[in-house]
Amino acid sequence: MTFRARHLLGIEPLHPTEITELLDTAQRYAELNRHGRAPRDVLAGLTQINMFFENSTRTQASFEIAGKRLGADVMNMAMQASSLKKGETLIDTALTLNAMRPDLLVVRHPNSGAVDLLAQKVNCAVLNAGDGRHEHPTQALLDALTIRRAKGRLHRLSIAICGDIAHSRVARSNIMLLGKMENRIRLIAPPTLMPSGVAEFGVEVFDDMEEGLKDVDVVMMLRLQKERMDGGFIPSEREYFHRYGLDAAKLAHAKPDAIVMHPGPMNRGVEIDGTIADDINRSVIQEQVEMGVAVRMAAMDLLARNMRAARDQTGVMA
Repeated sequence: MTFRARHLLGIEPLHPTEITELLDTAQRYAELNRHGRAPRDVLAGLTQINMFFENSTRTQASFEIAGKRLGADVMNMAMQASSLKKGETLIDTALTLNAMRPDLLVVRHPNSGAVDLLAQKVNCAVLNAGDGRHEHPTQALLDALTIRRAKGRLHRLSIAICGDIAHSRVARSNIMLLGKMENRIRLIAPPTLMPSGVAEFGVEVFDDMEEGLKDVDVVMMLRLQKERMDGGFIPSEREYFHRYGLDAAKLAHAKPDAIVMHPGPMNRGVEIDGTIADDINRSVIQEQVEMGVAVRMAAMDLLARNMRAARDQTGVMA
């Protein structure tokens, strides 16, 4: 194994060989899942706790399904009704959970860096399911797997990431992952939704969809993160769709075989036309959801192997 990490907190610390191993493992799980042959003993005897401090449907469900398919005992904690509401600090919550001796902790939190802080306080493997505007590593990995399956490779592709770049942890993780794998990355957004210091990301920047989409292999649309906006970032949703929503006319500027992606949930008629989203010849949005389960199975499998290896060496949790 080249993947030696104790936690999966972000894409930034991962080496390309580790990314490849994660994707290769996820590819095997994707095929096993399609044939109903997922090995139920990989995480047998291990406890997985899902802590979502932000509402989530698909990510939480995907982690839950992934853990159960591998045989873990999975517990979902309702953090909105937890002791944090009574004044308990995040560190106290971490220490309480640590005393319960879980093996895998899946965390989504609205504050950047919160998941890393938790990881420093517990003795189990921690997986970042999204923290603030920082990172969403498993989303980037499932996007990468989807691209690799559709294009047959994950290098030297031209990939456009379009929409609310400024507020998107998905965009941040994808920029890092796709850059590590030697792809050409274009960011397309209105200036109000482009992050400061974007020139340091090693990307090309466009504020015109038609120009930005010219001859790209992959079109990755992003959701407008309204819950993270505290001002007038766009004039109106109608105007936003007119200029930055993906429709057939704008997609025509990409390569004829370009694929269309969206991390979900979609705002149809705002970020993407429903006809494009449902086009089975161009859209891989449903495959992204399917690959999400496989990637999360792979991540938990590899982290569990590292955890067991550390226990074997020391006789206790490392």
